[in-house]
Amino acid sequence: MELISLYIVITAFVLDLIFGDPRWLPHLIVLYGNLISKGEKLLNKGNLRFIKGLFLTLLLVSSSFVIPYFIISYLSNYSVFGEFIFSVVCVFFCLANKTLVTEGKAVFNTLQNEGLEAGRKRLSWIVGRDTTNLNAQQIKVATFETMSENLSDGIIAPLFYYVCFGVPGIMAYKMINTFDSMIGYKNERYEQFGKFAAKLDDVANFLPARLTAVLILLVKFKPNGLGFVFKEGKKHSSPNAGYPEAALAYVLNCQFGGSNYYGGKFVEKPCIGSNNRPINDDEITNVAIINYAASTLFIVIYAFVYLWLSL
Repeated sequence: MELISLYIVITAFVLDLIFGDPRWLPHLIVLYGNLISKGEKLLNKGNLRFIKGLFLTLLLVSSSFVIPYFIISYLSNYSVFGEFIFSVVCVFFCLANKTLVTEGKAVFNTLQNEGLEAGRKRLSWIVGRDTTNLNAQQIKVATFETMSENLSDGIIAPLFYYVCFGVPGIMAYKMINTFDSMIGYKNERYEQFGKFAAKLDDVANFLPARLTAVLILLVKFKPNGLGFVFKEGKKHSSPNAGYPEAALAYVLNCQFGGSNYYGGKFVEKPCIGSNNRPINDDEITNVAIINYAASTLFIVIYAFVYLWLSL
């Protein structure tokens, strides 16, 4: 019984590696997104938008923690198997390992086989920036940037919160992250309403982002890059995204960042790294391996510590 939490995360992790996010399967994050969207349309108007956004965020995040907590508490008294299945499904839905790699590879394949315009369109599915005028090099760089950022947001951070707080923790984290992806923007519509959600996401990702950077360095046997990561990572406008980006830039010996268009507005951004070399098509395989290796290393470390503490 003591090992059930370890069995849960390993099972869910392997299932995600095998199946990813099947399009035919109703997804938890779609439910989260629908709840946020309905709440935003109802509350994001008139005065006190910051307070309304704070209220909606706290309501849905706390609910996403409390509801699975009570379901698991109930199941644990009547069906250990039911508790296990429910927990595995929840953790499975909160991971995006295979999907992240699949989407990254799809951008490279589209760019290589269908040309620049198709590559720009395919990239627009996974990034927030304007892809209209990007060249091939910029498309590849943007793909690597989002793969490093989402290694943190979509894999390491959910696993981190599972380790710390179990299934309720990982579910609450995914709600926080979904809030940020939907309303955490500094524009007229969301500046006030989404401010609390964006700050909460920054806090939630503070440790996982830096942990992700360390894992990237470790799987490439380059722990000496830690100084580079903390020097370059803080250049990013996000308090967290720059660290996994800097780690990947270090192990690839390339340059990320730079100014770009977001929502039709030109945004000046510093570069991370100094070697602005061309990115080769086959490097997507290396980045995919890094993503899989970093997440697997997290699981291995967790299993080792869990078993050691259980002795």
